[in-house]
Amino acid sequence: MAVFLVQGFVKHSQIRVSCVWSFSVLSNSIGNRLSLSTQVSLEETADEIVNHILAAGEDHSVSREEVCISYMRKLCAAGNLLAAARIPQTLRGKHIFLGPRAYNCLLEAADRKNDIDMLSQVFKDLLVSCGSVRFTSYLIVARALGKRNDPAMLLNFIRDVCEMDFPRVDVVLNRVIFALGKSGHVDNALLVFDHMKSLKCKPDLVTHNTVLAILGRLGRVDDMLREFTFMKTVDLVPDIVTYNTVLNSLRKMGRLDLCLVHFKEMNDRGIQPDVLTCKALIESLGRSGNIEEALRVFDQMKYKQIRPSIHIYRALIFCLKRMGKTELALKFSAEMKELFQGSVVPRDFQYKNR
Repeated sequence: MAVFLVQGFVKHSQIRVSCVWSFSVLSNSIGNRLSLSTQVSLEETADEIVNHILAAGEDHSVSREEVCISYMRKLCAAGNLLAAARIPQTLRGKHIFLGPRAYNCLLEAADRKNDIDMLSQVFKDLLVSCGSVRFTSYLIVARALGKRNDPAMLLNFIRDVCEMDFPRVDVVLNRVIFALGKSGHVDNALLVFDHMKSLKCKPDLVTHNTVLAILGRLGRVDDMLREFTFMKTVDLVPDIVTYNTVLNSLRKMGRLDLCLVHFKEMNDRGIQPDVLTCKALIESLGRSGNIEEALRVFDQMKYKQIRPSIHIYRALIFCLKRMGKTELALKFSAEMKELFQGSVVPRDFQYKNR
């Protein structure tokens, strides 16, 4: 009976069993050979793996990319990063393009091996191969570059990227700067920004907005305002993102005077405020005791049909309670509950305003 069941299973599952068996046997075979790297050439190993990846693609029960990543991990674990990096290049020559996961595997391996040249090569290969590069890839690169704290190495990497025949190198550098700042390597992010000024790929509005946000988070208001002034001297017109970044940073530092100056400048330029602009201004006015001005801005929001966020209501109610205007605070609290019925109120709001 047991024999009959096994024969029946193999009869109805022949293709899948054969495919799994061949992948397992060949994977183990190549894995054993990788440990004897002196006995097998790089080209022979890479070609053999690529041929099996191509064969795996003919059977829909096996993901070609998963097979590829599996082999690449084996090669990286065996210390043969160069052979692993050759696989996506060879496949691209056959018009087969791998997704970001495969390249992230290589980027992480290059980071572990402290091989910045390979990191640069894989990253450039990723940019050419994938139409859209995920931010995860930029973060891997940023962490690898930032933790080595080597300005010369970082700038060499940036120059290599700039020399690529790639249509939007400016976008790539902007994302590298953002990723460096996001991963905590702000000095390196600012170094790349300063170096861009001497390259053919000059900082654009997005670059400056990114750097203004980094400086604002660090509390370096003077540096932020200096860069804000500089960007206007090179004919870069600030947009709503620029002003919101500046206003929010000034709000955090309690600089109401400068908030009002830049808010006026923004209006003079004909840039319409949005909900983030009003939030920064209302919080600055309210926390500095100018509650009447805060309420006036709030009324203007409604007049211009800018829907107040729950965070703006939160700021107003908090300031009104602090100034003893309990009745008005209750009025806004009831209005907020009606507008945001069913919404999740932030925990700190429930704590501060109950």
